[in-house]
Amino acid sequence: MNHQPNTDDIQFILHNVLQAPAQLQALAPFADTDADLMAQVIDEAGKFVADKIAPLQRVGDEVGCRFDGGTVTTPPGFKEAYAEFWQSGWAALSCAPEDGGQGLPEALNQVLYEMLSAANHGWTMAPGLLHGAYECIRHHASPELKAAYLSKVASGEWLATMCLTEAHAGSDLGLVRTRAVPDVAADGQGLGTVHRLNGTKIFISGGEHDLTDNIVHLVLARLPDAPPGPKGLSLFLAPKWLPNGKRNTVVCERIEEKMGLHGSATCVLRFDEATGWLVGEPGKGLGAMFVMMNAARLHVGLQGVGLLEAAWQKADAYARERRQMRAPGPRQGNHEADFIIAHPAMRRILDTQRAWVDGGRVLAYRTAVELDMARHHPDDQRRQVAQRWCSLVTPVLKAAWTDQAFHGGSDCLQVFGGHGYVSEWGIEQILRDARITMIYEGTNEIQAIDLLVRKVLADQGQALHALVAELLADLATAATTTTAIDCGGASAPTCAGAATTSSAHMAADLLTRLGQAATALCQRHTTAPEHAHWVAGDFLRATALALLAWSWARIGRTQGADTPRWRQPEQALHAWVLPEFELRQALLHQVAVR
Repeated sequence: MNHQPNTDDIQFILHNVLQAPAQLQALAPFADTDADLMAQVIDEAGKFVADKIAPLQRVGDEVGCRFDGGTVTTPPGFKEAYAEFWQSGWAALSCAPEDGGQGLPEALNQVLYEMLSAANHGWTMAPGLLHGAYECIRHHASPELKAAYLSKVASGEWLATMCLTEAHAGSDLGLVRTRAVPDVAADGQGLGTVHRLNGTKIFISGGEHDLTDNIVHLVLARLPDAPPGPKGLSLFLAPKWLPNGKRNTVVCERIEEKMGLHGSATCVLRFDEATGWLVGEPGKGLGAMFVMMNAARLHVGLQGVGLLEAAWQKADAYARERRQMRAPGPRQGNHEADFIIAHPAMRRILDTQRAWVDGGRVLAYRTAVELDMARHHPDDQRRQVAQRWCSLVTPVLKAAWTDQAFHGGSDCLQVFGGHGYVSEWGIEQILRDARITMIYEGTNEIQAIDLLVRKVLADQGQALHALVAELLADLATAATTTTAIDCGGASAPTCAGAATTSSAHMAADLLTRLGQAATALCQRHTTAPEHAHWVAGDFLRATALALLAWSWARIGRTQGADTPRWRQPEQALHAWVLPEFELRQALLHQVAVR
């Protein structure tokens, strides 16, 4: 019943498919981080997640967080597990050594959080924002604030929140009304000028809890002379407990009753003349906060991968022990019914989700590697290439893989039949917990607009064409060595022609057509700028499919991938997943009907 991290598959993709250890060890900060060390960290992370976090999944859902007069009590076992988590150094995995961190590559941090999300999404919400908060404080806070808070956040001894949303201002942060007024007469406690914060924030994950002694709130608010809109927002640090030992006037008014994530308190916070200090420059708060949000978006993309992996694990195990009817083909022994894993309808569901999980890992782990390249590579051009990858691929990961976590998770529930709809098997909890990932940290619709309008159209497709060219060059080096795909003949009729087309050739074709679609959209944008907003979701989905095809081409040319474990989902990809590209490409040229 409890999730078991599949560290063998994770290691295969990170080490064999992407050859990440060699790339990372070439960077100065990771010169001592070899493949053996990375493998050891992943194995130990898997054991910790399986032993300490996964067993709390059900109690987190059934008991949930409790609210009583402004205080929140987390489910039984959560506090103890979190104490062991940060005291064992897991929270500080990729933080800088000078801040008390372990200085390990970002890829290891992302692998850890994928495992955690798969095992217990509700519990993982608590430390989920830590790394983003750490980066925000590290890059934007004053030396005094960093001295007081950075090491505590880096270690995870103190948890952090991201206080953006208000009742009238969700995705449109330019409507934020929370005010921050300088109080020069107040004792700044050595941290600079005090600002008095007044306003109410909603949907604040972990806004109040009993996991840590202090909570560091990062709050978007307006100074008195700030202009309207997003350019008038500043960022403030307002801790639950002040340096002088007094409780700050940050009040938890209630926690939300939610569809899922019962193990995470989603709070309404009222800032009532609360003490806060400016982080970064006045009016530059949204830029500082986006450091945190961008880190969170990759994390959410990996939540999608992890949650789909968790749903697949349960469905696959159930399909191997549940007997129902006779499967087509030769009889399997003298039993009155066959295991449902033998039925093509169930095999199609399971192999299709496996294709999304494994391909998503390739993209997500590559993105984590590119983050470290962007931060640490000595060559400026290589850093720009890395930043381009992260800029374009992160919204795709966030949107496409969280969408697949929910809809693919629903398909995995279907494997259980009626048993999936009751709580006994745990698959319905995964589905409920997964739904929020399509909404928070920027809805999936906003991710699509960000990709097409703000990133592709903004530079006339130059960055996307450069990315496509890079991936085509990568495919060209392996085109002569890839193995042809066998899509199963008559059992996979939608895979016409794919049996003689290598994965590399298929990926190259989709990437080429993606580039052509981007060019056409850029041309149309000059005469019909509204069109891009209608089809942004289709463009993101087409991009995801092209990138998924590239990911599987990388897997397919890796030594050790020529086994049923890898070939079956690859066949499902060609038969049941990639044909969607044709639909999305056609929709990109549709005239919107109003």
